[in-house]
Amino acid sequence: MRALVLAGGFGTRIRPLTVNIPKPLLPLVNRPILEHIVRLLARHGFSEITMLLYYQPDVIKNFFGDGTEWGVKIDYFIPTRDLGTAGAVKAVHKLISEEKFLIISGDLLTDFDLEDMVKYHKKKGSFVTIGLTRVDNPLQFG
Repeated sequence: MRALVLAGGFGTRIRPLTVNIPKPLLPLVNRPILEHIVRLLARHGFSEITMLLYYQPDVIKNFFGDGTEWGVKIDYFIPTRDLGTAGAVKAVHKLISEEKFLIISGDLLTDFDLEDMVKYHKKKGSFVTIGLTRVDNPLQFG
């Protein structure tokens, strides 16, 4: 199954940390946040990953390459202009053949059981399934 990873944002809310490095590559527990996500996806059976990039795409591409090191196949979509989140997903959706795919944020640290989420989605015959976490104040999360 394929996962689309949204990793093209500017990280403006945490500047100056993101002036020289894209937010998904900021280290957390001795590895980039995005590496935690790639490992999570691989662990849950996602063998193909498309990273949607925009801000400093070459830094991310140089780090992950084709994904061999993590046992997955990684490709990249880099628009010529900033399309925003929905625009990037819409543009890349036209290029992939999979009918079903997962979309995950490139700066999200989670331990969601993605396999259970996919099973739930299939069981319900849903068009879209969204995994959420309840927090007291969602405003602080953008």
